[in-house]
Amino acid sequence: MTHATGLEDLWNSAPPAAGTFDPGLQAARPAIVQEYLAHAVAAGTPLASAVRLRMHGSIKLKRWRKFRAEQVIVRERGMIWRARVRVRAFTIRGEDRFLDGEATMNWKILGVLPLLRAAGADVTRSAAGRVAAEAIWLPSMLGDDKVWWHADNGVAQARFPVDGHAAEIALALNHGRVQSVSLARWGNPDGGAFREGSFGAYVDQEATFDGYTIPARLRVGWHFDDPQRFDREGKFLEVSIDKAVYR
Repeated sequence: MTHATGLEDLWNSAPPAAGTFDPGLQAARPAIVQEYLAHAVAAGTPLASAVRLRMHGSIKLKRWRKFRAEQVIVRERGMIWRARVRVRAFTIRGEDRFLDGEATMNWKILGVLPLLRAAGADVTRSAAGRVAAEAIWLPSMLGDDKVWWHADNGVAQARFPVDGHAAEIALALNHGRVQSVSLARWGNPDGGAFREGSFGAYVDQEATFDGYTIPARLRVGWHFDDPQRFDREGKFLEVSIDKAVYR
């Protein structure tokens, strides 16, 4: 991975869309998956290789703090999430990235003083799970032939590779709309040893951009299999999508 690759570089590296979405080509999928894809991608929409998102919300850093962020997700390469968080009189700036099979976290106070740097196999495995979950913002990824789907009782499970990592996400669906996304994600939410934990997001609102209808207001966190614990200690992010551009 080239650490010099910035958000603009990643966006500019995305290949142009290949073909357009044809709901008829999804006929072999389970019915609720066909309904989801037809809801998420309008017929005739170019099958994007990338999305660029602008977002805002609150992140829990001991206390809840406001943030603004921009993110680029590119199929076959990964993502960069760049954010700024206001803490009292100063600003924390940094980014999380999963790019070409490696992940890093790099955060600084005032953009200068090092606050957090993290890398390695555990960080990469955790970030691969994040990229899998965030495929809901790039639904063309989920209509790909590489994705294996299974559906039962209103929940569709998608299994697909994320740069060599086997990923599986579960979408709770209602007439094509994503109500939640969840997965067993590698991480250490309590600061201890890395392990698999229940992770996910509830979707409170959706919006349509460039022919894609995506989750646009979400509550994200750990302990997703226990709603009370999720609300009490697992939730760490509340995010709203302001803009999405597809390429």
